[in-house]
Amino acid sequence: MAKVNWVSLTQEQRLELGKLASTGRDSARKIIRARILLKASVGESDPEIAKALDVGTATVERVRRRFVAGGPDAAVEGKPQPLRPQKRRLDGDGEAKLVMLACSTPPDGHEHWTLDLLADRMVKLSDVPALSGDTVGRVLKKNELKPWLKDEWCIPPHASGEFVWHMEDVLEVYRRPYDPQRPVVAMDEKPVQLLSHTREPIPCEPGQPAREDHEYKRNGTANIFCAVEPLGNWRQLLVTERRTKLDFAAFVKELVDERYSDALKVVLVMDNLNTHSPASLYDAFPPEEARRITDKLEIHHTPKHGSWLNVAEIELSVVGRRLRDRVNNASKLARHLAAIEQDRNEAAKGVDWQFTTNEARIKLKRLYPSFEMR
Repeated sequence: MAKVNWVSLTQEQRLELGKLASTGRDSARKIIRARILLKASVGESDPEIAKALDVGTATVERVRRRFVAGGPDAAVEGKPQPLRPQKRRLDGDGEAKLVMLACSTPPDGHEHWTLDLLADRMVKLSDVPALSGDTVGRVLKKNELKPWLKDEWCIPPHASGEFVWHMEDVLEVYRRPYDPQRPVVAMDEKPVQLLSHTREPIPCEPGQPAREDHEYKRNGTANIFCAVEPLGNWRQLLVTERRTKLDFAAFVKELVDERYSDALKVVLVMDNLNTHSPASLYDAFPPEEARRITDKLEIHHTPKHGSWLNVAEIELSVVGRRLRDRVNNASKLARHLAAIEQDRNEAAKGVDWQFTTNEARIKLKRLYPSFEMR
Protein backbone atom coordinates (compact mmCIF):
# COMPACT_ATOMS: atom_id res chain seq x y z
CA MET A 1 0.00 0.00 0.00
CA ALA A 2 1.39 3.41 -0.92
CA LYS A 3 2.51 5.64 1.93
CA VAL A 4 0.26 8.66 2.36
CA ASN A 5 2.72 11.02 4.10
CA TRP A 6 5.57 11.08 1.64
CA VAL A 7 8.74 12.96 2.56
CA SER A 8 10.42 14.62 -0.37
CA LEU A 9 13.33 16.99 0.31
CA THR A 10 15.09 19.45 -1.91
CA GLN A 11 18.89 19.44 -1.99
CA GLU A 12 18.96 22.58 0.11
CA GLN A 13 16.58 21.10 2.72
CA ARG A 14 18.63 17.90 2.84
CA LEU A 15 21.80 19.90 3.51
CA GLU A 16 20.16 21.93 6.29
CA LEU A 17 18.73 18.84 7.98
CA GLY A 18 22.04 17.00 7.65
CA LYS A 19 23.86 19.90 9.25
CA LEU A 20 21.34 20.00 12.13
CA ALA A 21 21.57 16.23 12.69
CA SER A 22 25.38 16.11 12.68
CA THR A 23 26.40 19.16 14.75
CA GLY A 24 24.57 18.14 17.94
CA ARG A 25 24.05 21.78 18.93
CA ASP A 26 20.26 21.66 19.03
CA SER A 27 17.99 19.74 21.38
CA ALA A 28 17.89 15.97 21.16
CA ARG A 29 14.28 16.08 19.95
CA LYS A 30 15.10 18.32 16.98
CA ILE A 31 18.07 16.14 16.02
CA ILE A 32 15.91 12.97 16.11
CA ARG A 33 13.22 14.63 13.96
CA ALA A 34 15.81 15.77 11.43
CA ARG A 35 17.18 12.22 11.16
CA ILE A 36 13.66 10.83 10.76
CA LEU A 37 13.05 13.17 7.81
CA LEU A 38 16.38 12.24 6.20
CA LYS A 39 15.68 8.51 6.47
CA ALA A 40 12.06 8.87 5.34
CA SER A 41 13.15 10.85 2.29
CA VAL A 42 15.17 7.86 0.99
CA GLY A 43 12.26 5.46 1.30
CA GLU A 44 12.85 3.79 4.67
CA SER A 45 9.68 2.51 6.36
CA ASP A 46 8.39 3.68 9.71
CA PRO A 47 9.39 0.45 11.56
CA GLU A 48 12.90 0.62 10.04
CA ILE A 49 13.34 4.26 11.09
CA ALA A 50 11.93 3.59 14.56
CA LYS A 51 14.31 0.67 15.11
CA ALA A 52 17.36 2.56 13.79
CA LEU A 53 16.73 5.65 15.93
CA ASP A 54 15.28 3.83 18.96
CA VAL A 55 11.97 5.71 18.90
CA GLY A 56 8.35 4.65 18.57
CA THR A 57 6.66 4.29 15.20
CA ALA A 58 4.05 6.81 16.38
CA THR A 59 6.84 9.40 16.66
CA VAL A 60 7.91 8.71 13.08
CA GLU A 61 4.33 9.04 11.87
CA ARG A 62 3.86 12.37 13.66
CA VAL A 63 7.01 13.80 12.07
CA ARG A 64 5.78 12.69 8.60
CA ARG A 65 2.37 14.32 9.15
CA ARG A 66 3.89 17.59 10.33
CA PHE A 67 6.19 17.61 7.28
CA VAL A 68 3.26 17.22 4.91
CA ALA A 69 1.26 19.87 6.77
CA GLY A 70 3.94 22.49 7.25
CA GLY A 71 7.24 21.48 5.71
CA PRO A 72 10.61 20.59 7.36
CA ASP A 73 10.58 23.48 9.81
CA ALA A 74 7.21 22.49 11.26
CA ALA A 75 8.31 18.84 11.45
CA VAL A 76 11.56 19.64 13.25
CA GLU A 77 10.22 22.28 15.62
CA GLY A 78 7.24 20.15 16.64
CA LYS A 79 3.86 21.26 17.80
CA PRO A 80 4.00 24.81 19.17
CA GLN A 81 3.40 24.85 22.92
CA PRO A 82 0.53 26.98 24.18
CA LEU A 83 1.62 30.12 25.94
CA ARG A 84 1.38 29.67 29.68
CA PRO A 85 0.20 32.59 31.75
CA GLN A 86 3.23 34.14 33.36
CA LYS A 87 3.22 33.85 37.12
CA ARG A 88 3.28 37.13 38.92
CA ARG A 89 6.50 37.57 40.89
CA LEU A 90 6.85 39.83 43.88
CA ASP A 91 8.94 42.95 43.39
CA GLY A 92 11.19 44.38 46.10
CA ASP A 93 8.33 46.18 47.86
CA GLY A 94 6.19 43.06 47.70
CA GLU A 95 8.92 40.92 49.24
CA ALA A 96 9.39 43.49 52.01
CA LYS A 97 5.64 43.43 52.75
CA LEU A 98 5.69 39.62 52.82
CA VAL A 99 8.59 39.55 55.28
CA MET A 100 6.81 42.07 57.54
CA LEU A 101 3.64 40.00 57.37
CA ALA A 102 5.50 36.77 58.22
CA CYS A 103 7.01 38.50 61.28
CA SER A 104 3.61 39.68 62.52
CA THR A 105 1.11 37.90 64.74
CA PRO A 106 -0.89 35.28 62.80
CA PRO A 107 -4.65 35.73 62.56
CA ASP A 108 -7.00 34.29 65.17
CA GLY A 109 -7.46 30.56 64.85
CA HIS A 110 -3.89 29.97 63.67
CA GLU A 111 -0.93 29.15 65.88
CA HIS A 112 1.57 30.29 63.26
CA TRP A 113 1.81 31.44 59.65
CA THR A 114 1.90 28.82 56.88
CA LEU A 115 3.00 29.32 53.28
CA ASP A 116 -0.55 29.10 51.91
CA LEU A 117 -1.92 31.36 54.65
CA LEU A 118 0.71 34.00 53.85
CA ALA A 119 -0.02 33.71 50.11
CA ASP A 120 -3.77 34.21 50.65
CA ARG A 121 -3.25 37.16 52.97
CA MET A 122 -0.79 38.83 50.56
CA VAL A 123 -3.37 38.60 47.75
CA LYS A 124 -5.93 40.32 49.99
CA LEU A 125 -3.55 43.04 51.16
CA SER A 126 -1.82 43.89 47.86
CA ASP A 127 -2.47 44.18 44.13
CA VAL A 128 -1.01 40.73 43.41
CA PRO A 129 -3.79 38.79 41.61
CA ALA A 130 -2.43 35.38 42.63
CA LEU A 131 0.47 34.05 44.65
CA SER A 132 1.55 30.48 45.28
CA GLY A 133 2.90 28.98 48.47
CA ASP A 134 6.05 28.03 46.57
CA THR A 135 6.74 31.67 45.74
CA VAL A 136 6.22 32.62 49.38
CA GLY A 137 8.57 29.83 50.42
CA ARG A 138 11.32 31.08 48.11
CA VAL A 139 11.06 34.61 49.51
CA LEU A 140 11.17 33.37 53.11
CA LYS A 141 14.12 31.10 52.37
CA LYS A 142 16.03 33.98 50.79
CA ASN A 143 15.45 36.01 53.96
CA GLU A 144 16.23 33.05 56.28
CA LEU A 145 12.78 33.30 57.84
CA LYS A 146 10.73 30.40 59.26
CA PRO A 147 7.62 31.87 60.92
CA TRP A 148 6.31 28.41 61.88
CA LEU A 149 9.29 27.80 64.22
CA LYS A 150 9.53 29.09 67.76
CA ASP A 151 12.47 28.81 70.17
CA GLU A 152 12.21 29.22 73.90
CA TRP A 153 14.84 31.74 74.90
CA CYS A 154 15.80 33.87 77.88
CA ILE A 155 15.20 37.35 76.51
CA PRO A 156 17.41 39.92 78.27
CA PRO A 157 15.90 43.29 79.24
CA HIS A 158 16.58 46.29 77.03
CA ALA A 159 19.00 48.96 78.29
CA SER A 160 19.36 47.45 81.75
CA GLY A 161 22.26 48.50 83.96
CA GLU A 162 21.40 45.65 86.32
CA PHE A 163 21.79 43.11 83.53
CA VAL A 164 25.01 44.45 82.02
CA TRP A 165 26.91 44.83 85.30
CA HIS A 166 26.24 41.19 86.17
CA MET A 167 27.16 40.19 82.61
CA GLU A 168 30.43 42.11 82.59
CA ASP A 169 31.27 40.81 86.07
CA VAL A 170 30.95 37.20 84.88
CA LEU A 171 32.82 37.88 81.63
CA GLU A 172 35.74 39.35 83.57
CA VAL A 173 35.80 36.28 85.81
CA TYR A 174 36.05 34.05 82.73
CA ARG A 175 39.09 36.07 81.57
CA ARG A 176 41.12 35.12 84.63
CA PRO A 177 44.07 32.79 84.00
CA TYR A 178 44.00 29.31 85.47
CA ASP A 179 44.87 29.39 89.19
CA PRO A 180 44.50 26.15 91.22
CA GLN A 181 44.42 28.26 94.39
CA ARG A 182 41.46 30.25 93.10
CA PRO A 183 39.65 27.93 90.65
CA VAL A 184 36.72 29.31 88.66
CA VAL A 185 33.81 26.89 89.00
CA ALA A 186 30.39 27.27 87.38
CA MET A 187 27.40 25.59 88.96
CA ASP A 188 23.89 24.85 87.74
CA GLU A 189 21.10 22.34 88.26
CA LYS A 190 18.45 20.74 86.09
CA PRO A 191 15.26 18.83 86.95
CA VAL A 192 14.58 15.66 84.97
CA GLN A 193 11.59 13.36 84.64
CA LEU A 194 12.00 9.70 85.54
CA LEU A 195 10.20 7.64 82.89
CA SER A 196 9.77 3.92 82.38
CA HIS A 197 8.50 1.81 79.50
CA THR A 198 5.04 0.28 79.67
CA ARG A 199 6.13 -2.40 77.17
CA GLU A 200 9.53 -3.91 76.63
CA PRO A 201 11.40 -2.15 73.80
CA ILE A 202 12.42 -4.20 70.75
CA PRO A 203 16.15 -3.92 69.94
CA CYS A 204 17.34 -3.09 66.45
CA GLU A 205 18.28 -5.74 63.91
CA PRO A 206 19.56 -5.66 60.31
CA GLY A 207 17.07 -3.70 58.21
CA GLN A 208 14.94 -2.74 61.22
CA PRO A 209 15.52 0.14 63.71
CA ALA A 210 14.96 -0.25 67.42
CA ARG A 211 11.35 0.24 68.45
CA GLU A 212 9.70 1.38 71.64
CA ASP A 213 6.10 2.06 72.49
CA HIS A 214 5.10 5.72 72.54
CA GLU A 215 3.32 5.20 75.86
CA TYR A 216 5.40 5.62 79.01
CA LYS A 217 4.95 5.76 82.78
CA ARG A 218 6.01 8.70 84.95
CA ASN A 219 8.02 7.76 88.04
CA GLY A 220 8.45 11.20 89.53
CA THR A 221 11.36 13.59 89.10
CA ALA A 222 14.98 14.00 90.13
CA ASN A 223 17.47 16.82 90.09
CA ILE A 224 20.96 17.00 88.57
CA PHE A 225 23.56 19.27 90.15
CA CYS A 226 26.46 20.17 87.88
CA ALA A 227 29.76 21.83 88.76
CA VAL A 228 32.27 22.44 85.96
CA GLU A 229 35.73 23.96 86.05
CA PRO A 230 36.21 25.19 82.46
CA LEU A 231 39.99 25.72 82.69
CA GLY A 232 40.56 22.62 84.80
CA ASN A 233 38.82 20.29 82.34
CA TRP A 234 36.76 18.82 85.17
CA ARG A 235 33.13 18.45 86.09
CA GLN A 236 31.01 16.76 88.77
CA LEU A 237 27.43 15.54 88.39
CA LEU A 238 25.22 14.64 91.34
CA VAL A 239 21.65 13.30 91.44
CA THR A 240 19.33 14.37 94.24
CA GLU A 241 15.65 13.66 94.82
CA ARG A 242 14.84 17.34 95.27
CA ARG A 243 16.30 20.79 94.59
CA THR A 244 16.03 22.44 98.01
CA LYS A 245 18.30 24.76 99.96
CA LEU A 246 19.62 21.79 101.87
CA ASP A 247 20.57 19.93 98.67
CA PHE A 248 22.35 23.01 97.33
CA ALA A 249 24.22 23.53 100.61
CA ALA A 250 25.35 19.90 100.74
CA PHE A 251 26.64 20.07 97.15
CA VAL A 252 28.61 23.27 97.78
CA LYS A 253 30.08 21.88 101.03
CA GLU A 254 31.27 18.80 99.14
CA LEU A 255 32.99 20.98 96.54
CA VAL A 256 34.73 23.09 99.19
CA ASP A 257 35.80 20.24 101.49
CA GLU A 258 36.73 17.58 98.93
CA ARG A 259 37.59 18.69 95.43
CA TYR A 260 38.89 22.13 96.49
CA SER A 261 40.03 21.51 100.05
CA ASP A 262 43.51 22.96 99.28
CA ALA A 263 42.26 26.04 97.43
CA LEU A 264 42.25 29.46 99.05
CA LYS A 265 38.99 30.50 97.38
CA VAL A 266 36.48 28.84 95.09
CA VAL A 267 35.26 31.41 92.55
CA LEU A 268 31.68 30.23 92.13
CA VAL A 269 29.57 31.36 89.15
CA MET A 270 25.85 30.51 89.29
CA ASP A 271 22.44 31.87 88.40
CA ASN A 272 19.95 33.72 90.59
CA LEU A 273 17.81 30.79 91.71
CA ASN A 274 16.49 31.58 95.18
CA THR A 275 18.37 28.63 96.72
CA HIS A 276 21.72 29.70 95.19
CA SER A 277 22.75 31.88 98.08
CA PRO A 278 24.98 31.67 101.19
CA ALA A 279 21.71 31.93 103.12
CA SER A 280 21.08 28.29 102.18
CA LEU A 281 24.28 27.35 104.03
CA TYR A 282 22.91 28.96 107.21
CA ASP A 283 19.66 27.03 106.80
CA ALA A 284 21.60 23.77 106.49
CA PHE A 285 24.48 24.08 108.96
CA PRO A 286 25.34 25.69 112.29
CA PRO A 287 26.44 29.32 111.87
CA GLU A 288 30.12 28.56 112.47
CA GLU A 289 30.12 25.91 109.72
CA ALA A 290 28.10 28.09 107.35
CA ARG A 291 30.54 30.97 107.89
CA ARG A 292 33.54 28.71 107.26
CA ILE A 293 32.14 27.53 103.93
CA THR A 294 31.03 31.03 102.91
CA ASP A 295 34.50 32.45 103.61
CA LYS A 296 35.88 29.91 101.14
CA LEU A 297 33.63 31.20 98.37
CA GLU A 298 33.81 34.15 95.97
CA ILE A 299 30.33 34.25 94.44
CA HIS A 300 29.38 35.80 91.08
CA HIS A 301 25.78 35.63 89.85
CA THR A 302 24.82 35.63 86.20
CA PRO A 303 22.16 38.24 85.36
CA LYS A 304 18.49 37.32 85.32
CA HIS A 305 17.52 36.15 81.82
CA GLY A 306 21.23 35.62 81.14
CA SER A 307 21.68 31.95 81.92
CA TRP A 308 23.67 31.55 78.67
CA LEU A 309 26.54 33.15 80.60
CA ASN A 310 26.81 30.10 82.85
CA VAL A 311 29.20 27.52 81.37
CA ALA A 312 27.60 24.88 83.60
CA GLU A 313 24.46 25.25 81.50
CA ILE A 314 26.55 24.37 78.44
CA GLU A 315 27.80 21.25 80.22
CA LEU A 316 24.25 20.24 81.20
CA SER A 317 23.22 20.64 77.57
CA VAL A 318 25.93 18.17 76.54
CA VAL A 319 24.90 15.79 79.32
CA GLY A 320 21.25 15.99 78.25
CA ARG A 321 22.13 14.90 74.71
CA ARG A 322 23.95 11.84 76.05
CA LEU A 323 21.26 10.74 78.49
CA ARG A 324 18.86 8.00 77.53
CA ASP A 325 15.33 9.12 76.78
CA ARG A 326 13.75 7.02 79.51
CA VAL A 327 15.42 6.37 82.87
CA ASN A 328 13.00 4.96 85.43
CA ASN A 329 14.74 5.67 88.76
CA ALA A 330 17.31 7.93 90.40
CA SER A 331 19.85 5.13 90.93
CA LYS A 332 19.97 4.28 87.24
CA LEU A 333 20.17 7.99 86.39
CA ALA A 334 23.13 8.34 88.77
CA ARG A 335 24.94 5.44 87.05
CA HIS A 336 24.45 7.02 83.64
CA LEU A 337 25.72 10.38 84.88
CA ALA A 338 28.71 8.81 86.59
CA ALA A 339 29.70 7.19 83.28
CA ILE A 340 29.31 10.49 81.43
CA GLU A 341 31.28 12.36 84.10
CA GLN A 342 34.13 9.85 84.05
CA ASP A 343 34.24 9.76 80.25
CA ARG A 344 34.41 13.54 79.87
CA ASN A 345 36.88 14.00 82.71
CA GLU A 346 39.23 11.35 81.32
CA ALA A 347 38.98 13.01 77.91
CA ALA A 348 39.86 16.34 79.58
CA LYS A 349 36.90 18.09 77.99
CA GLY A 350 36.99 21.77 78.88
CA VAL A 351 35.14 24.92 77.85
CA ASP A 352 36.95 27.41 75.63
CA TRP A 353 35.02 30.59 76.43
CA GLN A 354 35.74 33.29 73.83
CA PHE A 355 33.13 36.01 74.40
CA THR A 356 34.63 39.12 76.05
CA THR A 357 33.43 42.37 77.61
CA ASN A 358 34.62 44.41 74.63
CA GLU A 359 32.65 42.20 72.24
CA ALA A 360 29.58 42.47 74.49
CA ARG A 361 29.72 46.27 74.31
CA ILE A 362 29.64 46.05 70.51
CA LYS A 363 27.42 43.06 69.73
CA LEU A 364 25.01 43.57 72.65
CA LYS A 365 24.97 47.34 72.57
CA ARG A 366 21.17 47.35 72.76
CA LEU A 367 21.37 45.94 76.30
CA TYR A 368 23.34 48.93 77.59
CA PRO A 369 21.71 52.15 78.77
CA SER A 370 22.22 54.92 76.21
CA PHE A 371 23.90 58.20 77.07
CA GLU A 372 23.69 59.77 73.60
CA MET A 373 20.63 61.89 74.39
CA ARG A 374 21.75 62.97 77.88
